[in-house]
Amino acid sequence: MAKEGKFFDDKETLPPEEREKYLVTRLREVLKHAYDHAPAVKAKFDNAGLKPSDIQSTKDMERLPITSKDELKELQKKDPPFGGFLAIPPGDVVRIYMSPGPVYEPRTKNILDRSVRSLYAAGFRKNDIVLNSFSYHLVPAGLAIDDALVELGATVMPAGIGNTDLQVQIMKDLKVTAYFGTPSFLWTLIKRAEEQGYNFRRDFSLRIAFLSAEMVPPSMKKAFKEDYGIEPVESYGTADVMTVATECEQKQGLHFMDEILVEVVDPNTGKAVAPGEIGEIVVTPFCDIYPLVRFGTGDLAIYTDEPCPCGRTSPRIMRIVGRVGDSVKVRGMFVHGRQVGEVVSSFPELGNFQAIIERFEQRDHLTINVELVDEKADKAKLLDAFNKSFQDKCRVRADRVEFVAKGSIPADAKKLDDRRTWD
Repeated sequence: MAKEGKFFDDKETLPPEEREKYLVTRLREVLKHAYDHAPAVKAKFDNAGLKPSDIQSTKDMERLPITSKDELKELQKKDPPFGGFLAIPPGDVVRIYMSPGPVYEPRTKNILDRSVRSLYAAGFRKNDIVLNSFSYHLVPAGLAIDDALVELGATVMPAGIGNTDLQVQIMKDLKVTAYFGTPSFLWTLIKRAEEQGYNFRRDFSLRIAFLSAEMVPPSMKKAFKEDYGIEPVESYGTADVMTVATECEQKQGLHFMDEILVEVVDPNTGKAVAPGEIGEIVVTPFCDIYPLVRFGTGDLAIYTDEPCPCGRTSPRIMRIVGRVGDSVKVRGMFVHGRQVGEVVSSFPELGNFQAIIERFEQRDHLTINVELVDEKADKAKLLDAFNKSFQDKCRVRADRVEFVAKGSIPADAKKLDDRRTWD
């Protein structure tokens, strides 16, 4: 673990007792400010019969209810645009992003600081030339990471998504040394370069890749390192709070960040589960501006609190094992069963549906089978309209849409059938 430079955070090596003391101190500061300035947080405490001063340990947070993404969306509808979670005057917000839902998200310096530290810990440095392939449109990842990279002193190529051939050329011409984005898109870039006749390891300068928004199969991680000379660094985060946990050089799990309280809990009770058990990741960022107190990410994970050989003492996410409720992540974007249902129901010619997610050649593949109840419908016209509506609603493109006969999809079939394996 690199310890030089202004971006090193010495809290990473605190003994467990000192870490708890630090977390509780920061937590109480944030909760007091949130209670006084964010109406939704005050209501959460009041409904639980609590005051911020009642939080004497991180375990005391279990006394507060979890706010799910669906609940956050409903709160924003009732009290737009931020659902009562904004703790500063609206005019002081620097940027507003939008995630599918829609859910509006203000951005703050707190998140910038956390992102800078996570990139530094991953190995990004001042002289790096970074290809940032995350979207710069509406969602926060692209521009937020751009800000963090600039703060770190790196040079950024804001590429976004798509334009594969052009991005291969950019990587070659600019001698790009670092990549930020999804693992599947990096894999696509490498394979496209090989199709063009390049030897990627010899002809390109890429040395490190910060990978997020998708699971990284061990086989892909091994190929990045051994076949292409790229150091893959896996991270976990959400659009709402950005980086939550990052991998160290030991590759033995993703360390919880220090400027955010991370809990792994039973999604039914909100109580902590033991290391090695499956639970939902629930987060409370130490943010005075947009304090999402006990925000349920919907991701199910297994964690450990065993010491890591790297020297960091925070608990680690060992793996993400699924989702709570009716959603699945496809190529970095969440697809909700209800969203697919809303698209389907907007076409009277269509009936029951099933979305199938598979994985071919290190890429997610989304097929939507939907029953055609009007055999006289213009299928070509209907397909074009459906694809456009689906991409607008779900922010991801279906690879294939199949119109099937009425009654061919069982009524009790899983609406989102995730058949991927992560070898």
